[in-house]
Amino acid sequence: MEDEEKGFQEHPDSVPEMGEDAMTSVSPSSPPPTMTEEERQELQEELVKVEDEIRTLSQVLAAKEKQLADIKRKLGITPLNELKQNITKTWQEVTTSTAYRRTSETLSQAGLKATAAFSNVGSAISRKLEDVR
Repeated sequence: MEDEEKGFQEHPDSVPEMGEDAMTSVSPSSPPPTMTEEERQELQEELVKVEDEIRTLSQVLAAKEKQLADIKRKLGITPLNELKQNITKTWQEVTTSTAYRRTSETLSQAGLKATAAFSNVGSAISRKLEDVR
């Protein structure tokens, strides 16, 4: 285990970047010492299969995205309509949340108390002005 960690630390650039073909980043001349040639060959074959599956899935996904765009176009669904629907849905979720309701109630109560306080201050000032005359 420690040898594997040392090997990884000595060659940190051996990990493929996102989107980089794993086959191009694997050095065929330096298999790990604990791996037999047969195991290495099996892993190479599995690697090729997985890469092929990923390519196939990417092609299927691209075709489905195109189909989705065509259906939306035929239905008249535009990106702006989708954005409006998303905003409306999100706002509805926010306004029905417990936190929003509690905050709204608290602010409403604070507003009522502030109105009452201003009214009292106004009345007190009016009385003082009348007393001064």
